[in-house]
Amino acid sequence: MSSSANSSDGLLQVGKVGRAHGVRGDVFLDLTTDRAERADVGARLQIRGQWYTVEQSHRASNRVRVHLGGVDDRNAAEALTGSAIFAEPIDDPDALWIHQLIGADVVDTGGTARGRCVAVIDNPAADLLELESGALVPANFIAAVDSAASPIVVTIDPPDGLFELFEQG
Repeated sequence: MSSSANSSDGLLQVGKVGRAHGVRGDVFLDLTTDRAERADVGARLQIRGQWYTVEQSHRASNRVRVHLGGVDDRNAAEALTGSAIFAEPIDDPDALWIHQLIGADVVDTGGTARGRCVAVIDNPAADLLELESGALVPANFIAAVDSAASPIVVTIDPPDGLFELFEQG
């Protein structure tokens, strides 16, 4: 699942600009998405309402340093530090996108309606779908997503007992 938040103009937040590197305008990107192509040469990123193209990209372990077109000195790079990075959605029919899951109806494989997804919480073991009841469902229990439905329907296959606490009220 891509961990990207939805912005109001249809773009996805994919990270933040990290610190400047060197004197020629390079910056580190702190990506919050698992889509590495967001930092590839030619990628288009929107920062503070302006579009930039990645002209150079260097990866070292889990860090990526890029040179953005039009950012040609350290002062310009430092001015972007801490800014949110947005990008257009990637057309990938096999991907689950957070902006698609929020607002989706959640049902279990037995057909029981479990409520609407109100948030997706980043969690080290697995992202969690937060339902309007307060129930948390690990994303690895998602069995199917019907993105043709309106609203989208997420079918989950939870273990026995996952919802007992929320049904006792």
